[in-house]
Amino acid sequence: MPEDKAKKDAVAEVETATTHGDENAAADGKNTIDRVNAPLATEDQKVSSTQIHETGAGSVSTLDPEHSSPVRMGERHGMFGSSLGSDTSGYGQLVQAIYYPGASERPYGGYFDEVADRLEEVLAEKYQQAVTRVVIDRREMTLDVPPEHLRLVAQTLRDDPGLRFEMCSGVSGVHFPDDVGRELHAVYHFTSITHGSRRVRVEVKCSDDDPHIPSIVSIYPAADWHERETYDMFGIVFTGHPGLTRILMPDDWPGHPQRKDYPLGGIPVEYKGATVPAPDERRSYT
Repeated sequence: MPEDKAKKDAVAEVETATTHGDENAAADGKNTIDRVNAPLATEDQKVSSTQIHETGAGSVSTLDPEHSSPVRMGERHGMFGSSLGSDTSGYGQLVQAIYYPGASERPYGGYFDEVADRLEEVLAEKYQQAVTRVVIDRREMTLDVPPEHLRLVAQTLRDDPGLRFEMCSGVSGVHFPDDVGRELHAVYHFTSITHGSRRVRVEVKCSDDDPHIPSIVSIYPAADWHERETYDMFGIVFTGHPGLTRILMPDDWPGHPQRKDYPLGGIPVEYKGATVPAPDERRSYT
């Protein structure tokens, strides 16, 4: 059975890691053992997991379903592809809920508790305001941070000896039109070389009406072009950036192409004035 082989491999991994004093590898091996031994998901859990994977959203772990409750982020209309049924035209008037994992509770597992403990110790009374939510999903840690506390958290992650996340490997943008008041999300990816490539993600949210988030270029210079790209594609204005201009589109380009309310467009062709309509405007062959 594949499960038996996975369990044997995980046990061997734990024994080897323990012998060499590799705590992170040992923790990963134990997580694998827990996953193999976990009970089968209930029908409700299977439905939630299926919805999440089919919409391309984040997942809700079925290993510990009470650890986090899914958060509904909106609905997806059409454009699902053939994996959800017989509709292969890309437009079958389908509607699907989008779910994302909710807040996690202690213990988080692995080094995540160490990171949270150290942040709480250094930030002291500011921690509750600076980190409003912690999500553990797919062995990844995400910290929800309000815009006004972003620079404080970023500076702490970089400079504190117990954290030392020296590298910001990217800034991503996400647009959730149904997440009223916080439609635009900026997601920062940090890595600690000092502590064996530990990773943590910081997510900051702002509204369409006030799309401003402080720039962290003065703390992480590598975020320069990443912030420019996120501004270009999503319209998030990074306050304090040394040169916030478009990086992919022309300076006079209208709108921000990766927002979900941006028109998909069509392709003009030279045949009797015909055009190929945007995917969401084509007929459905059902």
